Amino acid sequence: MPGNKRIIIGISGASGAQYGIRLLDACTSLPVETHLVISKAGEITIVQETDYAVSDVRALADHNHKSMDIGATIASGSFQTAGMVIAPCSIRSMSEIATGVTSSLLTRAADVTLKERRKLIITLRETPLHTGHLRSMMQLSEMGAIIAPPVPAFYTKPKTIDDIVDQYVGHVLNLLGIDNDLGREWKGLRNS
Repeated sequence: MPGNKRIIIGISGASGAQYGIRLLDACTSLPVETHLVISKAGEITIVQETDYAVSDVRALADHNHKSMDIGATIASGSFQTAGMVIAPCSIRSMSEIATGVTSSLLTRAADVTLKERRKLIITLRETPLHTGHLRSMMQLSEMGAIIAPPVPAFYTKPKTIDDIVDQYVGHVLNLLGIDNDLGREWKGLRNS
């Protein structure tokens, strides 16, 4: 990884595909090498929720991996990364990762990220949550994952949905230690 960071971006079938797409798009202008894996349900969601074709989303990544290719580089701990973001993350994907019983490359790569003690950011996109969901979130947090639902920050005074998405994606990049100018930093209260 000379001169840049390498991250894995997963897009699962939860609503909110725009978060993963914007993260990929933002990384095209940053010193970041991206490895993308989209679940089958994620492909459906991209088509349903956005104006992107799946091929357009794949074109934003430096490297693409098929969802069932468990022999891919990102399935091994020897493949060095700065971490992984699943944006959005479905309850099913989250539950597979929490139990360690993975059925796809997306959840296997997340499991490897945790076992190697790298940053795993889970953009859980579901509400309301029942106790089982909360227990899985607690399990993942105890295992070292960062649970970061895409909750808007209104101190930025967003005017569009893109403003909300950008602020969140900027925050995720900050969590990975990647400098960016997408989100506004809180400057404290203004005194009159």
